[in-house]
Amino acid sequence: MHSPHHADSGLAARCDLVRRLAADVGREAEAFRQDADAETLGVATKGLQDFVTVADRRAEDRIRSALARAFPEDGFVGEETGGTGSSGGYWVVDPIDGTTNYLRGLRHWGVSIAFVRDGAVQVGCVYDAARDSVYSAIAGQGALRDGDPIRASAVSDPRRALAIVGYSRRTPFADHQLLLGRLHEQGIEYRRLGSAALGLVRVAAGTADLYWEAHLNGWDMLAGALIAAEAGAEVLMLPVDRAVADGSPVAAYAPGLAETFAFLRESFEA
Repeated sequence: MHSPHHADSGLAARCDLVRRLAADVGREAEAFRQDADAETLGVATKGLQDFVTVADRRAEDRIRSALARAFPEDGFVGEETGGTGSSGGYWVVDPIDGTTNYLRGLRHWGVSIAFVRDGAVQVGCVYDAARDSVYSAIAGQGALRDGDPIRASAVSDPRRALAIVGYSRRTPFADHQLLLGRLHEQGIEYRRLGSAALGLVRVAAGTADLYWEAHLNGWDMLAGALIAAEAGAEVLMLPVDRAVADGSPVAAYAPGLAETFAFLRESFEA
């Protein structure tokens, strides 16, 4: 999942900046949503879509410009404005992960910021609007929520497990139903939140015991995947460069459920 870097590689400075930045941008986006007039948030889908686009762009521009000022040598890949990974370090950003929830006033959305270098995620940060909390990790240094260490759950009995599942329309719905059937057979409760970044940090914090989605874009999952792995969860995904270029399936689960979710590991190895 990662390779530790020397202390002088600037990871701590990057992590400190994006912790503050993700929280500021997330709170700003929430204030922007609350201040939007009723007409903007009216029933017309076009109006809704335009509003989300504006909110997303504003958030991404704020993140991009702050990172460019602090670390001008770093590359940038954003959901809204694109970009490609570079051979040096680069940022992978989803300014609002869970846009439908954000738009409708469901608080399950977040801001996801990851720093990639040498083909591995080195820093991950997720702002969780539901809790007004910041989750973060530096490769090899454990995972934090608001500065306090977090750990994946110790659950090993599937009947006590809680899964969060995502669904992408880029994948067959029949496959999604099969997965839900397997969870049901094992007595596992499941939920769908609508934000991959939050699903992954819920596993990191031990609130949930599995996050699974058959296809995600890199910006949706890289930060959350590092945070979950650093919290001790088992994390399965394609190599980072492929995930950035083409997306990837992702699974993150409590280590005590490795046997229960062996079929997910097999699906990656197939």
